[in-house]
Amino acid sequence: MPKLDRYLFTEFTQSFLAALMVLLVVSLGGVLVDVLGDVADGKVPAGLLLSQLGLATVSYLPLILSLALMLGLMLAIARMYRDSEMPVLASIGVGPRRMLRPLLMLVVPIVALVGLISLWAGPLASRTSQDMIAHANRSLIVSGLAPGKFTVLHNGGVVYVGGMSADGRDLSKVFMQRQQDDRLDVVTAKTGKMYFEGETSRFLQLRDGFRVEGPAGAGKDFRLMRYASNEVALPDRQDSKADDDPELLPTSQLLDDPRSQANAQLHARITPPLLCLAFALLALPLARSAPRQSRYGRVMLGFLGYLVAFLMMINGTQWLAKDKLPPMLGLWWLSLPLLVLAVWAYGRDGRMLRRRGARA
Repeated sequence: MPKLDRYLFTEFTQSFLAALMVLLVVSLGGVLVDVLGDVADGKVPAGLLLSQLGLATVSYLPLILSLALMLGLMLAIARMYRDSEMPVLASIGVGPRRMLRPLLMLVVPIVALVGLISLWAGPLASRTSQDMIAHANRSLIVSGLAPGKFTVLHNGGVVYVGGMSADGRDLSKVFMQRQQDDRLDVVTAKTGKMYFEGETSRFLQLRDGFRVEGPAGAGKDFRLMRYASNEVALPDRQDSKADDDPELLPTSQLLDDPRSQANAQLHARITPPLLCLAFALLALPLARSAPRQSRYGRVMLGFLGYLVAFLMMINGTQWLAKDKLPPMLGLWWLSLPLLVLAVWAYGRDGRMLRRRGARA
């Protein structure tokens, strides 16, 4: 590899990795807040926190990688303009066409990775997440209950289970304590069983036990009741998507699916790698600046452009799903013009640099 190509490739890669690290930290923080909210609401078992965090992050990787690539390239090229490296390169005949090879050495693998995640890994992560939550909702083991241990529930209650079946649905020697306002409720049972009602409701049926209810303070107004069966409501399960939901189907199945929702989801998976390529090519003309001009104004312009394109992709997907756009049009009206604009702007920037180099 020529020294110039190696130098440019190193600059582009280092800047891309730095932008990627920052975006990953910011994105992980947002995803973690969402997952913790579901855990606090009892929709996702606490034992699945890390796995759900990782699977949710995979779905956001096409957006993160594309944005990190564009910002990394813009920062690297803007630094070269600021340090007068680009005018020097232009004066010796090195323009965007000569820089295309080291640029594509980084861009092509990233675009391929974005396409792989968008078309295959992202839907697989969504299906895996859905299956894990559905399996956990059928078992109290994954919900955090374990035989011989006191467990604090999300609503502040305390549960003790003496024994549990292998599938986590049948219990024995159950103790539960709950406090609502100034009332204390203690329930014991010899056996218990979890069952479902409807799509999301879960209940714990306790058999042959006692219930003590009274004031949480120093009062003496306690009531002791013996019951043969007592039902306790558990946190509702997270609404599960149908098995034929387009968001969960593999891309190969979407090709033969006549539904408008499937067509919208197909184009939503095809568009991210095309946008990634378009904005990577736009990075060089967008980053062009005077030697001592601030490089962050152009970066903000590129970020806003990417944000607008991403929002248009989301809106276009919704329009396709609601038959507000012709199915054949898809999202090509967004990706193809951006690609044409990127190629034109890249070539135009090269002609401008050659003219500047000739005058120098």
